[in-house]
Amino acid sequence: MASVRSGMDYIYDRLKVAGPITVADYMKECLISPLTGYYMQKDVFGAKGDYTTSPEISQIFGELLAVWVLADWMVNNEDKPFQLVELGPGRGTLSKDILRVFGQFKQTHQKVSLHLIEMSPAMSRLQEETLTGNKSTSAPSAELISPYKSCTLASGVEVHWYLSVKDVPKGLSYFIAHEFFDALPVHQFMKTPQGWREVMVDRDLTAAEGEEVGNALRFVLAPGPTLASSNFSHLLPEGAEQGELCLEGMSLVTELAERVRDHGGGALIADYGETEIKKHTLRSFKQHQAHDVLKEPGTADLTADVNYGVIQKVVSAVGVGCHGPMNQNKFLHKMGIRRRLEVLLQKATPTQAKDLLSGYEMLTHPEQMGTRYKFLALTPSSQHIPTPF
Repeated sequence: MASVRSGMDYIYDRLKVAGPITVADYMKECLISPLTGYYMQKDVFGAKGDYTTSPEISQIFGELLAVWVLADWMVNNEDKPFQLVELGPGRGTLSKDILRVFGQFKQTHQKVSLHLIEMSPAMSRLQEETLTGNKSTSAPSAELISPYKSCTLASGVEVHWYLSVKDVPKGLSYFIAHEFFDALPVHQFMKTPQGWREVMVDRDLTAAEGEEVGNALRFVLAPGPTLASSNFSHLLPEGAEQGELCLEGMSLVTELAERVRDHGGGALIADYGETEIKKHTLRSFKQHQAHDVLKEPGTADLTADVNYGVIQKVVSAVGVGCHGPMNQNKFLHKMGIRRRLEVLLQKATPTQAKDLLSGYEMLTHPEQMGTRYKFLALTPSSQHIPTPF
């Protein structure tokens, strides 16, 4: 019986044949390779996974994002059908919480359809089970069609799955990208006397004393300009020795901005990041612990800080309104998290109250997620200012 090949095996073979690859290509191999990609095979969220996201911490998070969508739709687009589009829906918890709030407004439930951007067959099955409450029985289409899977919820809301946001029908839409941009591949750069040089991943053919040379990896610098360093180095921070750029993120946010400008609605990006990044931020987590980014590729999460400053530059060129970034503590409190917490505590059991207070603390405390995570909103014009910016 043939042995199962690991992600390292595939990457090592690629490096043998083609030579060093960009950090962005390495991230793709690790995260979304169909055979060994981290996101492609299993549920990676929650206590049993490698990290926990805000929707899994407290239902209030999703409820407040539902209010954000409703506040804009009711004022600017009421009576118009709209699409709720979530990028990287995880277990489907966030969409489920948002739709539960929508269900309290009959006119909203009749107007909304849900569109999920998900590359992982395993995660799309889990999302369907979360949303329907039933074991997933539908299989992704074997043909190259979009959406690749669809179902209708008991409420009558239609749900569709896509590989790319480009496949979602154009029309009035509200896009939610919660902890999505941080998983997109980044290109890394180092400043040298010859200018910016791109960081690459290559085989490590050296060995420590007493060790054999095996499937080990290392970072190296490209000997000359690459496509990314030649065309995008002007976006790197002045006076810095290191830099990162997420070219896929720049392309994606351009797509979102153009759709919001041309068809209405809005987009809400929620992630950890800064308005200026002058260092390499790529890191890895496995079972909630820091992990070497070059070890056991495909078995651990890879993530990098979102550069909100670059996002602002990109969307300003499209001509839409860009609001924020605003830290999570401020955003959630302005959206009413404290008032919602007090309402839930009135009917909570002691155990439920403990969980609610713990979740509130984790989401809002400055030393936890309160200041590290930030929200940025896109609207059709700069005069269109969404709640709570």
